[in-house]
Amino acid sequence: MKTAATRAGAGPDRAPAQAGGPPGQQAPTGPELRPDRLSRQNLAGWLYSTPFLALFLTFMAFPIIATLLMSFTDFGLRNVTHPLDANFVGLDNYTALFDDPKFMKALFNTCYFVVLGVPLTIGSGLVAAVLLNSGIDRFRTFFRVGFYVPVVTAIVAVAVIWRFVLDPSEGLIAGLGSQLGFSTPDFLASKALAMPSLIVMAVWRNMGTAMVLFLAGLQAIPVEVREAAKLDGAGAFQEFRRITVPLLRPTMLYVAVMTTIGFLNVFEEPFVMTDGGPGDSTLTVSLHMYKEGFSFFHMGSASAMAYVLFTIVLAVTLLQFRLLKDKTR
Repeated sequence: MKTAATRAGAGPDRAPAQAGGPPGQQAPTGPELRPDRLSRQNLAGWLYSTPFLALFLTFMAFPIIATLLMSFTDFGLRNVTHPLDANFVGLDNYTALFDDPKFMKALFNTCYFVVLGVPLTIGSGLVAAVLLNSGIDRFRTFFRVGFYVPVVTAIVAVAVIWRFVLDPSEGLIAGLGSQLGFSTPDFLASKALAMPSLIVMAVWRNMGTAMVLFLAGLQAIPVEVREAAKLDGAGAFQEFRRITVPLLRPTMLYVAVMTTIGFLNVFEEPFVMTDGGPGDSTLTVSLHMYKEGFSFFHMGSASAMAYVLFTIVLAVTLLQFRLLKDKTR
């Protein structure tokens, strides 16, 4: 006859039931639940991450915090050797920026650069990706590398190439113009043409990144979905609009956010090609901030510019996430 203990599930061949658990459930055992093992694992994780944390705190977190504090002071040329003696001025640096015509010009130029450059970069990258994905199988890798080479090329080398292309006397465009019987303007010396020239250069340099990302997104779309659309009578344009674009939303969001952030922080192109000229027509916020901080040592004002730009980048990024988020989920 079975005993009460056996009927309760605590027989010789069954482990005692865990307190608070269902009858017959074996109590969890093993080294993974030992507190000393968990402590050693946590300690090992912190030790392995210490080099990264030290570098992050030293070269990222500390400068970010220091810049934020500096933006509320008059830290500048007169006390550059004694930053702790700087006076607290509150929001004066921020309010002064929006009364500064040069900063407002730089802000307008940056917005102009983004409004034209980002759609052109995304559009050209998407067109190139669709063409490569549709019919160029044998040379796809060759074209992918060819479009991506400008992305990894140093800006100085790119600037030398484009200076030759845009040179009004001996450049490539000037040579073609002379063959066709018309003269070409000095693009980089013209207030009306300097910024569009930099935009064309930036689009040419960055479309390779958008193309590679869009190509990866297109190749991830299931073939069955496209075949079903064709069986339903969808044409090429309808397939692109109803199938390709919705399924590319995650890729589109990533490309739009990263391209916009890069273009809002544009610095290298005007710094190397025009130095903000002629007449501040290519002066951007990043270039103006660099000059204020490292040429005139107006560190407080430059720090305020940095956080104004950060706020703009954050606001635009959040707007893009809201507009381009995946609606299929």
